[in-house]
Amino acid sequence: QVQLVESGGGLVQAGGSLRLSCAASGIIFSINIMGWYRQAPGKQRELVATITTSGSTNYANSVKGRFTISRDNAKNTVYLQMNSLKLEDTAVYYCAAHGRRYEYAYWGQGTQVTVSS
Repeated sequence: QVQLVESGGGLVQAGGSLRLSCAASGIIFSINIMGWYRQAPGKQRELVATITTSGSTNYANSVKGRFTISRDNAKNTVYLQMNSLKLEDTAVYYCAAHGRRYEYAYWGQGTQVTVSS
């Protein structure tokens, strides 16, 4: 089993920054991809960013240039640095762990990010 624990959400002003953390524990030997997703009220869950074991990253177009995904292998932790936050970034953000072909997904509990005007 894999457990993912997220932290770092909160309320920020537009233009501000937040750093989300996701710590993984358990049987994680086969994990190759970790990602951040978000879901706003009334919306489908959407991919925000992914990072592979080798460090390759991908971002949704809506966050390119503003968000950065990174990892600390020693701590089995993935981060999402969110800068220049916009009102439309408001959502519950979820951490996920996947195999190399997205054949499975483990999910964190989610952390609320609210951006105010």
